[in-house]
Amino acid sequence: MIKSFLHDGLQLFFETSSKAKIRPEHAKRLSYQLQRLDASASPQDMDVPGWKLHPLSHDLVGHWSVWVNGNCRLTFKFDGTDAFLVDYQDYH
Repeated sequence: MIKSFLHDGLQLFFETSSKAKIRPEHAKRLSYQLQRLDASASPQDMDVPGWKLHPLSHDLVGHWSVWVNGNCRLTFKFDGTDAFLVDYQDYH
């Protein structure tokens, strides 16, 4: 279950479907990814073909990433079976 967000616009989108603070062309994929993340119990549950799940390093050790589009990624950490610090970012 998703417990916290870093990106306010992503949280707004997840809770209300408002595209006001995300790139509208990413809405469909982000919707699938957030639904899957909310139902996930581990990062490996996000290992969907085409999403390119991978662990992050350097300043983001402990975080995981899935590809949204271009350089945009959905990043998150897990604490037990809960996702937290969910972010929508271009970290490249």
